[in-house]
Amino acid sequence: MSPVETQQLANATAALSLKAQAAGPLKVQPLKRNFSLDAYKNFKVQPHIGTEFAKGTLQIRDILKAPNADELIKDFAVLTSERNVVFLRDQDITFEEQKEFVDRLGRAGGKPATSGLHAHPTTDPSDEFGEKRLLISSELGKRGDYYAGSTEFQSPFTFEPVPSDYAVLRLREIPPEGGDTLWASAYEVYERLSPAFRAFLEPLTATHEGDAFKRLEAQGIYKLNPGPRGAPEDVGLDLKAVHPVIRTNPVTGWKGVFVNGTKGFTKRINELSKDESDLVLDHLFSLITQNHDLQVRFRWNKHDVAVWDNRSAFHTATTDFDADAYNRVGDRATSLGERPYFDPASTSRREAWELHLLWLVVLTWLPWPPNLRK
Repeated sequence: MSPVETQQLANATAALSLKAQAAGPLKVQPLKRNFSLDAYKNFKVQPHIGTEFAKGTLQIRDILKAPNADELIKDFAVLTSERNVVFLRDQDITFEEQKEFVDRLGRAGGKPATSGLHAHPTTDPSDEFGEKRLLISSELGKRGDYYAGSTEFQSPFTFEPVPSDYAVLRLREIPPEGGDTLWASAYEVYERLSPAFRAFLEPLTATHEGDAFKRLEAQGIYKLNPGPRGAPEDVGLDLKAVHPVIRTNPVTGWKGVFVNGTKGFTKRINELSKDESDLVLDHLFSLITQNHDLQVRFRWNKHDVAVWDNRSAFHTATTDFDADAYNRVGDRATSLGERPYFDPASTSRREAWELHLLWLVVLTWLPWPPNLRK
């Protein structure tokens, strides 16, 4: 090794040491991909968000029945958490298989044993698929302000003390055009913040409330489910919870912004005055909606499936079709995760990749043992 290479190795090693000391140990160690899914053709839809498996290459039913199912499901969970959302075309699965898959994703991702599948407050227990099915229907959307508008990205039911980790949605009726869904990356929203603004937001918390559902009950449209709604913490009709503004995803160890859209569930940053809170939330909401390079748009075909991590992704449906002439209908199964938390030792996604690249540099330059030099 030349003197220049020796100095470069020393610099890279010192940089790694300083970054590791500054970060400290994580509360939860991130999971790593095992790359078992690389046997199936897939591609990145956008650089920052979204992976799609080519049509005909992968069926969820085959994953569940595979001899290495646990290995595949763990890799799928980590891939989803890293890429925010994963798309699979033309899936032949029952809703029971859909529920099994999303619950096993959550288990593979390390969710608490007490967290099961979510029962939405508006779900009818007498539904043919049971209370764990959330019916996504353009017809239901006509009843009131149940669905967010096309600019109102959301992470669902953050009014629960224990909200969702993974969700699996399969559409079985679609309009001939329109009705796309968009997702946005909470990791990338965090990356758009200045270092000073990140430091300002990280200690803060926000109140989330499902007041729209309470209004629908008051109008006689729904009778709300008092729970428990999939976890012992998610009980009662208050539909209100406090969560960190910046959240750490335990699967990746990456930081992301954790607030909902303009008319969604996030009502107030608790440590600020109302005027200050409104200004900050409006800025965060605008980053989510106006930065198209942190979004991915999915054009549905019948029986397509989207799988996403609600801890680090926002989504919104596009209501641009004639809902009087066409239906857009699907079924969503949603796993519950952990109580949201912020870990000061966690990093942004780009910081994590910089550390990874530094390690590659060090490993490339380290001298090999004599018995491995051949």
